[in-house]
Amino acid sequence: MRRWLLPESIEDVLPPEARRVERLRRALLDEFALHGYELVMPPLLEYIESLLTGSGRDMDLRTFKLVDQLSGRTMGIRADITPQVARIDAHLLNRKGVTRLCYCGSVLHTLPSGLTATREPLQIGAELYGHAGIEADVEVIRLLGGALEIVGVKASRLDLGHVGVFRALSARGALETELEQELFAVLQAKDMPDLRELVKDIAEPVRSALLALPECYGGLEALERALKLLPGDAEIAQAVSDLKKLADELADLPVSFDLADLRGYHYHSGVAFAAYCAGHPGAIALGGRYDKVGKAFGRGRPATGFSMDLRELSQLEATSPSPRAILAPAGGGNGLREIVAGLRAKGEIIIEALPGHGGTWGEAGCDRQLVLRAGKWTVEKIQGEV
Repeated sequence: MRRWLLPESIEDVLPPEARRVERLRRALLDEFALHGYELVMPPLLEYIESLLTGSGRDMDLRTFKLVDQLSGRTMGIRADITPQVARIDAHLLNRKGVTRLCYCGSVLHTLPSGLTATREPLQIGAELYGHAGIEADVEVIRLLGGALEIVGVKASRLDLGHVGVFRALSARGALETELEQELFAVLQAKDMPDLRELVKDIAEPVRSALLALPECYGGLEALERALKLLPGDAEIAQAVSDLKKLADELADLPVSFDLADLRGYHYHSGVAFAAYCAGHPGAIALGGRYDKVGKAFGRGRPATGFSMDLRELSQLEATSPSPRAILAPAGGGNGLREIVAGLRAKGEIIIEALPGHGGTWGEAGCDRQLVLRAGKWTVEKIQGEV
């Protein structure tokens, strides 16, 4: 067995990508901080009961589990940081007013989300707690837009949905949990043949409404279509009204609607959104309301937010040349130490030439060197191998 092989869909991050990822991490967290979002760092693993509280069956299947040798209890390696942040808001901070939190850290998935996806995304996100009004949804979506601008990515489409529509239909049709799960899956896949088969025994008007959900897609006309095709339910009417208000507030963004997009159905409680950009096959960011997650921790608070995978974002960022370095002789005599410190203070990379490695400093990124000329240190371009 080759000892250097890694598990499937687990990869090392090499210097060029690591540099891009770290630059984005710093830039995005700094941007979040400018909007009042405070950084938190939840643990990588927790007892499974806490980690999966309020997150639904889909998160359970994505979570690696192990036994804690100290307590004998089952623990999980987090597959999503958002429930952890909700726990922090509910139990540790315990603030009365609005709380804005952000985070960045690795998560681990039992299976990759796609053919080319990693099982170890580097998740970054922002969450707003304590405000139930649509102003909070507008804020986090605009914060997402600003984050994508920092990456240099323009959102080509921002799909808005609302899980309240499907929940209202499920309740009206008194659907059993197993059927609800199956409907959720086929609606998400927009698999019309399977959808027709699943709804054949459901009473009207819920049957026709479920078949109509995939048609409620597109611009504002999708919402008008929803009001015509779906039952006159108060919860459905409120969901459509919320989406209209949100679209009005975000009129300068490429907003569209998809009432059959139920990603995170067990997780979200209201408006849900997904951002797409050219050159990327799936959603580059996901978010929405998840008021019930905090309630599961014993303190229900309105909550909305979004998350992204920094590794995916780094692939979309325009590539820039690797920073070059200056080679300095070993030792610090003749004032060299002070010269090196001054150059580093200006942002230059200085690499000390350890003895016995001549001819290899080019691969370390050195394209210039410090040379002592007439008692003065000067930076000169390297000619040939060094």
